[in-house]
Amino acid sequence: MTEEEPGPLVLVIEDEPQIRRFLRASLPAHGYRLIEAATGSEGLAAAATERPDLVLLDLGLPDTDGLDVISHLREWTEIPILVLTARGRERDKIAVLDAGADDYLTKPFGVGELMARMRVALRRSSRAAEASRPVLAAGLLTVDLAGHRVWLEDKEVKLSVIEFKLLAELARHAGKVLTHRHLLTNVWGPEYLDQTHYLRVYMGHLRHKLEVEPARPRFLLTEPGVGYRLEAGE
Repeated sequence: MTEEEPGPLVLVIEDEPQIRRFLRASLPAHGYRLIEAATGSEGLAAAATERPDLVLLDLGLPDTDGLDVISHLREWTEIPILVLTARGRERDKIAVLDAGADDYLTKPFGVGELMARMRVALRRSSRAAEASRPVLAAGLLTVDLAGHRVWLEDKEVKLSVIEFKLLAELARHAGKVLTHRHLLTNVWGPEYLDQTHYLRVYMGHLRHKLEVEPARPRFLLTEPGVGYRLEAGE
């Protein structure tokens, strides 16, 4: 990066000194600027004053749970939040995503995977303005929200009403894992939260219509036990 084009500003909210040292060495080497906070309250203050491009957040903070930090941030900003956690249980991952985080990494993690997840989160953020537009593009897919039409490359694909609603919700959040709860609430309604088989059935329909090999999907991806993600592509 040049001085005229500073790298993205990353706020690290993490109380473990060894993790902060690792990030302090790794992020600038990959073109990122870094600010640090050791508690949730410090992190929230820094987010409000510094307006970073991305937050790396530990869940186990000394003064508050990271889930509360996510909730407070989501009251006023859609800044990408990537959670760094030692909690590897499925229910913890679901809680993180339902609270509003964009992604998570389970400790210990490598610098390569961290950088890849950060790039995805930043790409999604840069596309956020697209979500309010009538036509969304995600890789080879084009979704016309107003016209309820979908194209794969330059070929139109016919979808049912529910298939379109499901794909449109994934496209609005391309690159982000959406939990079963999120999709059931936003596509079918809150009274359908226990009907996870609906998601399996309709994701199967979409894959058969949009994937070359439905059993080996390229962009309609499953996060086992958690939810689904539309691969945004480059």
